[in-house]
Amino acid sequence: MSNVETRLKEIISFSTIKQIFDALDEGIIIVDRDYNIIFYNKTLSRIEGLESNNVIGKKLLDVFPSLTPEESTIYQVIKSGKPIFNRYQSYLNYKGKEIRTINSTIPIMENGRVLGALEISRDVSEVYSLSQKVLELQQKLIGKKPRSVNIGLRYTFDSIIGSSQKIRELVGLLKKVAGTTSSVLIYGETGTGKELFAQSIHSASPRKNKPFIAQNCAALPETLLESLLFGTTKGSFTGAEDKPGLFEQADGGTLLLDEINCMGLSLQSKLLRVLQEGVVRRIGATFDIPVDVRIVATTNERPEELLKSGRLRSDLFYRLSVIYVEIPPLRERLEDIEELVDYFIKKYNEKFGKNVKGVERQVMNLFKEYSWPGNVRELEHVIEGLINFVDDGYISVSDLKYLSFGSFKNYIEKKPELPSDVKSQVYEYEKDLIVNALKSTGGNITKAAQKLGIKRQSLQYRLKKYGIDKELYR
Repeated sequence: MSNVETRLKEIISFSTIKQIFDALDEGIIIVDRDYNIIFYNKTLSRIEGLESNNVIGKKLLDVFPSLTPEESTIYQVIKSGKPIFNRYQSYLNYKGKEIRTINSTIPIMENGRVLGALEISRDVSEVYSLSQKVLELQQKLIGKKPRSVNIGLRYTFDSIIGSSQKIRELVGLLKKVAGTTSSVLIYGETGTGKELFAQSIHSASPRKNKPFIAQNCAALPETLLESLLFGTTKGSFTGAEDKPGLFEQADGGTLLLDEINCMGLSLQSKLLRVLQEGVVRRIGATFDIPVDVRIVATTNERPEELLKSGRLRSDLFYRLSVIYVEIPPLRERLEDIEELVDYFIKKYNEKFGKNVKGVERQVMNLFKEYSWPGNVRELEHVIEGLINFVDDGYISVSDLKYLSFGSFKNYIEKKPELPSDVKSQVYEYEKDLIVNALKSTGGNITKAAQKLGIKRQSLQYRLKKYGIDKELYR
């Protein structure tokens, strides 16, 4: 045994481990190979509403009688010796309280023998409750309002700003395919406006008076996403009710699957069946329900890279990409920047009650030289930020000092031809923001970084850059 291992064993006692585990935001339970609970942290006690002294020493299924060995991730891991990651689980404790968690369960091994399992649980009860309320609200809206009222629909092709050749060609192509029922796959970097194009397709289609429903595939765990998409049958799992999924709710209309690259392979195969057969089966049901839904899917990663890495099924890709389009990043259509800037200035003038007329030529030149890694969304955020501080007239280079953190601000700092007094103003403004954040948090780096909206490491770099001593604010 190395000196480091020996020293580690000396300083990490059971009380230290308990203190660490109790401080975590996730629930921790440890069970031995005979399924006796031997550790149960405070967070899990809060999630499940049980006291640890009433749990430790008891059999797992005595505490959670609604679970079966087949349903329990802990049972499965101890039996197989293989970990399970990010598994959704719904169950009742012995008090009858319903618990919904995302679990990662890891076997505890020694010399190839399973000694027990450690499970990390993240409470998703609130997320699940909110998602169900959204489903219920959508269902009520569809049931109470005429089908001509679309859910969440804001954009048409007229909403797309830009006269560049690439944008004109793209809009022309999508207007042609909008009238069909073929699936569409849209690739675009983050911030290029993929949902804007997806909604525009629906608005120009014969389905425009039917529902348009969007679901981000990265926002929820796979098991929860599956229940949202396909619906549930009463009794299919603890607490399950008869509820239509998004496919049923979007019947006759369009379903946008945003960030399809984040959908797990198992769920991809079920989605493929819906596309091929035009039917959906609710979780726990024994019958199919026919649905007429046009799928528009988006990805912020190139499909060829997803296929190569195995994160996107090739059969699903070919089914989705009957129509495949790429949205050009802003750096490839810089001629559209002036139109976009004018549009965003008008938008935030109206929103904030300002009278900004535009940006000075030097500022526009900076906009056109910059690569905009965050694309149109980043440009909008820059304009919004500036209009918070400028009331009227034209936004000048000296107004750029009001920009806080971000890659555009970093770009300005490194521009050799910008006047030194402008850079000095930018530096001083950022320095003042950092000092004020440190003052308000008592010199706490983590809290100050959160308040500034940057990473802790970024704040530490800037403290060194500006020679700021955090100890002065404790």
